Amino acid sequence: MLPEKKQILVVDDEANLRRVLSAQLGRDGYEVHTAEDGEEGLAFLKEHHIDLVITDLRMPKVDGMDLLRAALRDDPSRPVVLLTAHGTVDNAVEALKTGAFDYITKPFDQNEVRVVVKKALRTRDLASADATRDVSAAPPRGGSDRFGIIGESPPIQELYAILERVADTPTTVLISGESGTGKELVARALHENSSRRDRPFIKVNCAAIPKDLMESELFGYERGAFTGAVASKPGRFELASGGTLFLDEIGEIPNEMQVKLLRVLQESEFERVGGIKTIHVDVRLVAATNRDLKREIAAGTFREDLFYRLNVVPIALPALRDRRSDIPHLCAHFVAKFNARLKKSIEGIEPEALERLASHAWPGNIRELENVVERALLFADGARIRLDDLPEEIRSGAASTPGASLPLVAAAADTSAAPSTPDGLKEQVKAAMSKLERDLIERALKQTHGNVTHAARLLKISRKGLQLKMKELNLRERDAE
Repeated sequence: MLPEKKQILVVDDEANLRRVLSAQLGRDGYEVHTAEDGEEGLAFLKEHHIDLVITDLRMPKVDGMDLLRAALRDDPSRPVVLLTAHGTVDNAVEALKTGAFDYITKPFDQNEVRVVVKKALRTRDLASADATRDVSAAPPRGGSDRFGIIGESPPIQELYAILERVADTPTTVLISGESGTGKELVARALHENSSRRDRPFIKVNCAAIPKDLMESELFGYERGAFTGAVASKPGRFELASGGTLFLDEIGEIPNEMQVKLLRVLQESEFERVGGIKTIHVDVRLVAATNRDLKREIAAGTFREDLFYRLNVVPIALPALRDRRSDIPHLCAHFVAKFNARLKKSIEGIEPEALERLASHAWPGNIRELENVVERALLFADGARIRLDDLPEEIRSGAASTPGASLPLVAAAADTSAAPSTPDGLKEQVKAAMSKLERDLIERALKQTHGNVTHAARLLKISRKGLQLKMKELNLRERDAE
C-alpha cells in the first residue's frame, strides 16, 4: 500500500486548544481528528485507525486515564500522550507508569509538542509488536506455556531454565536476538515473575530517541534546563524506581551517553539535566539488542566496560527458523487470539497450510508469523485456514527453507519463465504486488459488504488511502462487492 499520513486523535474539552493543536499538527503533515471529551474519543477509536492519541487528563464523562486504559487495551503499541496542567503533573507521572508514552504540560511550547509527537510515532514504527501474548493472558491450547512464553522446543526449554534462575533477582540481563524474536516479551516475563511485579515496568526504545534528547529522556530535567523546559520532569530511571527499566535497542545509545549509563549501573545514582541534586534509584535493568555488540566494541562504537556491566546474564533468543517445532503451538495461540479480537470462530489451520507455514524462512520471525495468521484468519471464509488463505509468497514456497523440521509437500520449481533481466524481475514483482493488493481489497470489501470505511479499518489504512488505492487499481466499489 502507498504510505499514508499518520492519524492523530486530539481529545480535549477546550475547543480553542483542539483548534491550535489541529492546525499545528496539520501543518506538520499529519491527519488530525478531534473529540471534545473522552466518551467521544472512545467512540472514534472504535471506528477508525489511529496512530497516536493526545488527550487531556481531566475531562467530563470519561477522563484521560480511562481513555488511556481503553486505548491501550485496544492496541498496546499505540502511544498515548497526556495534556496536563501544572497542578496535575503527579497524575501524569502516574499515567506514565500505567502505560502513557509521555505528557505535555499546559501551556505548552509548539516545539515540545512537535518533538514528543515525532518521537511517539517513531517509537510506534520501530517498537517490536508483542511477538506472543501478554504474560497475564490465558494459555493457548497445546504447547508449553511458562513465563507467558509459548513453546517446547529445546531452545525454549533452555530459556525457561534461565528465567527460573534469574527472574526474581536484581541482576542485569542482556537479551539478544533478531528483530521479532520476542525480546520485549522476555523482558516482561523477567519483571512479572519477580518481586518487583507490582512496581513499574518502563520501556524505552533507544532507537526512537534523538541523540540530543537521550539524556533528558533517561534522567529527566529541571525547569529552565533548556529552551522549552517550562517545568521539571522526571526521567525514565526515576519512573522505574522500585521496578524494571527495559532499554530496547541498547546498541543505539551514543558514545557520550554510554559513560553516564555506566555510572548509573555502578552507583545507582545520577543528576537530572540542569540539576545539582543527586538522585538515588533502585532499578532492575534489562537491555536488549539485535546487534552484535562485540563487533560494535571492536569498531569502537560501544564501550567494552558498559557491555560487561550489561552482560551479567546473557539471554540469546533463537530465530523462529531454529525452533520450527513451536510453529504449530504459536499458530494455535494466534488463531485463538485473533478469533477473540476480530470476533471470528476459526477452528484451526488445515495440515497443508500448516506445513507450508512450517517451511517458510520467517525473516521477520514471530512477529511476521503473527501478522500472517491475523491476515489469513481475517479473510478465511471456511471453518479453518486453508492454503489459499495464506499470502502468495508463502503459498508458492518462494521463501521456504530446506530441511524444515515438519514434513513438507515436495514441489518442482519451474524456472522456465524466470525473468532474465533486473527490469524484468522488477516488473514481475510489481505485477505480483498489484495482484496481492487487489485481492486484499476485494476480500476486505466483501467481508464488510462494500463498506469502504470498515474495509479501510480492517486493512489498517485511512478511508482516503483505500479510495486512492482502489482508483489506482481501477477497482470500483460495486466491482468489489
